[in-house]
Amino acid sequence: VQLQASGGGLVQPGGSLRLSCVASGFSFEHDIGWFRQAPGKEREEVSCRSSRDGSTINADSAKGRFTISRDRAKNTAYLEVTNLKPEDTAVYYCATNLGGYPCKDPKFPDLWGQGTLVTVSS
Repeated sequence: VQLQASGGGLVQPGGSLRLSCVASGFSFEHDIGWFRQAPGKEREEVSCRSSRDGSTINADSAKGRFTISRDRAKNTAYLEVTNLKPEDTAVYYCATNLGGYPCKDPKFPDLWGQGTLVTVSS
């Protein structure tokens, strides 16, 4: 049972990336969260998508630029990030809760991916 994040890399300011999160060993059907940790900072949640109604909670820094989607057939979730800024530089993690606890629950998440590095620089 694991999540595997990928798709990070070096991108210029204003550019875009699509991060992927592949689930293995379980059906990726519950809420999906994306978090990030910038150098010297604590990990923060940037976006979380409900599996019930598709609604998304975004941090202020992510509003209008971050979009979570999922492909159930591929057991994969994505984070599309547009108009990237240097302050978006961080390791990005996907996460979920195997028991189905939702984004806002204190028990969310209980399973983390290993992280993928996004560097925004000219």
